[in-house]
Amino acid sequence: MIHPSSIIDPNAKISKDVVIGPYCVIGADVELGSNTKLHSHININGNTKIGKNNEIFPFVSIGTPPQDLKYKGEKNSIIIGDNNKLREYVNINPGTSHGGTVTKLGDNNLLMVYCHVAHDCNLGDNIVLANNVQVGGHVKIEDNAIVGGSCAIHQFSRIGQLAMVGGMTGVLSDVIPFGLSLGNRNNLVGLNLVGLRRAKILKEDIKFLQNFYDVVFADQNFRSNIEKLENNIKANKYVKLIIDFLNSDKKRPISLPINKNENN
Repeated sequence: MIHPSSIIDPNAKISKDVVIGPYCVIGADVELGSNTKLHSHININGNTKIGKNNEIFPFVSIGTPPQDLKYKGEKNSIIIGDNNKLREYVNINPGTSHGGTVTKLGDNNLLMVYCHVAHDCNLGDNIVLANNVQVGGHVKIEDNAIVGGSCAIHQFSRIGQLAMVGGMTGVLSDVIPFGLSLGNRNNLVGLNLVGLRRAKILKEDIKFLQNFYDVVFADQNFRSNIEKLENNIKANKYVKLIIDFLNSDKKRPISLPINKNENN
């Protein structure tokens, strides 16, 4: 069902059971998957593919050119998966040639009011961005992460899976998987124990993670401290995820406990 006040380019690919409310504008290269609902006053343009069962609320803008002075009009795109909720005034920009030209959002995500996702970002599945989260360009957020309201995430930052960032935090350094990070400039304050329990991670695995945390973040030498871990701790699958995260980009700063960030 498409409201007669909406303007749909005839070349757009709209599944038959999509609902488009009043005063929406849909561009020529847009694709909307089945059972997706657009409430009203929504602008979707550019080479934008949106999957199934998404719900998009009023005044969302998707696909307008990146807010990057290096962007010179090169072909780019946005790929959004299934079962996402994009609340009022969410804005998502496509990629640039400096970041692979694609901005991605996976499945089952909730982006609350006024969230901005900049060019070349890669967001996984089951992520919650609370109100007014500003995600800079080239940011990667892994599955099941939660970012609190009014956070600003610096470009190229990484937030690991099942991590939690507290509200009003400025994220300048990467947050390890399962980590809890907060503060004016984000400091690691422990593990996201509530999230781990909600995800039904076994108590034994949580104990391995806690042992890892206590050893590795005991002082500023967190990389060399990994070598101090007992082999059974290193072998744990969740611990290995964190170690792989730390080793995958050694140039990036890592969020550390407050008195250990200075010499990261």
